[in-house]
Amino acid sequence: MADEPVVPEDEAPVEETVAEVSEPTVAPAPRSHVQLALIIGIVVVVALGGLVGWLGYRAHEARKADQLHDLLVGVGRQGAINLTTIDAVEADKDVQRILDSATDQFYDDFAKRSQPFIEVVKQAKSKSVGTVTEAGLESMTDSEGQVLVAVTVVTSNAGAANQPPRAWRMRLTVKKTGDDEAKVSKVEFVP
Repeated sequence: MADEPVVPEDEAPVEETVAEVSEPTVAPAPRSHVQLALIIGIVVVVALGGLVGWLGYRAHEARKADQLHDLLVGVGRQGAINLTTIDAVEADKDVQRILDSATDQFYDDFAKRSQPFIEVVKQAKSKSVGTVTEAGLESMTDSEGQVLVAVTVVTSNAGAANQPPRAWRMRLTVKKTGDDEAKVSKVEFVP
């Protein structure tokens, strides 16, 4: 036993542990320039596609708003002309034209008063011709708008043949009643 080393009793033999050797981690292969260009190209195409789609949607909405604006102002202009152009000879047709371009409360009110109005126009042998000098949209929602219209009206009747032209301003509420149709739902004279 001389060959064996002597270990003191208070010291226990230390077991040598061998750390487990793990497999070396393999780093992912770097992407080639072609793969990087392809990924960047796809990202750019998707971003441009989204941008073009959004701009197309905005352009469509702007075109719809412009069409509604034009419809409301056009109906407001025609409504003002209808209201201010009345001839005793064709009073029935003129009143019917007003009713055809009216809706809601304005239609109901004007329909109730139309016969007495026709009689007064015929009795006075009145003739008035309205000309729109300016028209513009004051406010608008998806289904209606407030149209301000400036009208010059030339009137004559049996008692006064040549009256000076009168300038009127009206606020007409124009309501959309179909895809490409709108009618006057309210009329106010503006001082």
